[in-house]
Amino acid sequence: MSEHTLHFKPAEGFRARSKAVVDNPFLRQSFRGAMDFLMSKRAAQFPDPEELESLRNLGEAIRQYNLAKLPDLLERLEANLIRNGIKVHWAETPDEANAIILGIIQGHGATRMVKGKSMVSEEIELNHAAEAAGIEALESDMGEYIVQLANEKPSHIIMPAIHKTKEEIARLFHEKVPGVDYTDNVDALIQIGRNVLRQKFQEAEIGLSGVNFAVAETGTLCLVENEGNGRMCTTAPAVHIAITGIEKIVEKLEHVPPLLSLLTRSATGQNISTYFNMISSPRKPGEKDGPEEVHLVLLDNGRSQAYADEQLRKTLQCIRCGACMNHCPVYTRIGGHAYGTTYPGPIGKIVSPHMLGLDATAGLTTASSLCGACGEVCPVKIPIPDLLIRLRSEAFSAPHANPAMRGQGAGHSSLISAIWRGWALVYRSPALYRAVSWLGSRFGWLMPSRQGAWTTVREPLRPAPKRLRDQLKERNKA
Repeated sequence: MSEHTLHFKPAEGFRARSKAVVDNPFLRQSFRGAMDFLMSKRAAQFPDPEELESLRNLGEAIRQYNLAKLPDLLERLEANLIRNGIKVHWAETPDEANAIILGIIQGHGATRMVKGKSMVSEEIELNHAAEAAGIEALESDMGEYIVQLANEKPSHIIMPAIHKTKEEIARLFHEKVPGVDYTDNVDALIQIGRNVLRQKFQEAEIGLSGVNFAVAETGTLCLVENEGNGRMCTTAPAVHIAITGIEKIVEKLEHVPPLLSLLTRSATGQNISTYFNMISSPRKPGEKDGPEEVHLVLLDNGRSQAYADEQLRKTLQCIRCGACMNHCPVYTRIGGHAYGTTYPGPIGKIVSPHMLGLDATAGLTTASSLCGACGEVCPVKIPIPDLLIRLRSEAFSAPHANPAMRGQGAGHSSLISAIWRGWALVYRSPALYRAVSWLGSRFGWLMPSRQGAWTTVREPLRPAPKRLRDQLKERNKA
């Protein structure tokens, strides 16, 4: 598989980007407040723990059932889409996907494209490819529009501009949108964005969207959204191009409602999304709206690598709700841009290695406390901590023949491996463990006074009150 040239490389500068956020009290406070808000909204949507657990079990079962049948379902989806009049394209790499999409656009002599929210289009860096080909690609989701104006990547998969304040957005609009005066009134800012986008919907020849669920039995593309821009992108332009990963497929329509319920409640704390679009064909004779032509691009980009391994296949259960990010203590402190990947946070750490290779993402696998919060809130019960441990093993073990992943062994160090083997030997022997503990307690003064960034930001342990210590002593005596 050929490698895609990235404009933003995760292996370069991860520590520096993380430290920059940690050293910025305003950003840390902003992320903490936003994540607390999202966690509270999600919790309010699941007041009954038994109902939540039952729905999570159902969601997990649906995703695993469909992944088990994925090769057959993909063929069935393609056949039904073609029967419905939708053209299907297959892309193994980001470069192939970009070539297909740009080929469709150029084949129609088009130069303007409006885009609904699509993380897969971010994954393949379609905007860069379109710009290089002289094609205007405008994001119509408000958050995506903001980060596009700022020439940034999304910092969250559900709320791309969550790192921006209204004052920053006001300055951005004033500087980048012609004829706009500075205002930090939120309603006014939204109206400014709408005015720009409404004009573009009328002018664009091409509309592009993502896909939340593709239904094999009916050949239907399902799109979840809140702003209505997805509906405009898929109906106003003459040509609609949808792009999705090969894992976003379900066999039956009846599989969609449970997943939709989990998605909206886990992502934004909503009972249901504002819009739910179901696209099964181009405009038919007699219909007054809709595109004259519909295309679907099915992207692999490392997904088949994950699929080939029984444990790593669970990565593909993801429905892109972002709940794992909202509850992650690491993401909450460093935000999405520090990761340098399209998908940040816990899900990014298990998805990105398949897309970019472990040689580019080995360091991200260790950017976790393994507290387990991500696995506890995942609506489809992806065992993210277990997968992170597996990826760490793949990244830091010695290279070997027939690796399960591209870049296996990229982070291997003979010295570190020897240290861990020594620790394992000590840990297995009570006598050795006591001896090492005894030596450590007496020669601790040989350790550096500053032992790394963790010791500089964590709060020091405080001794228990004397009353509590006395109670513990009495309990031990008893």
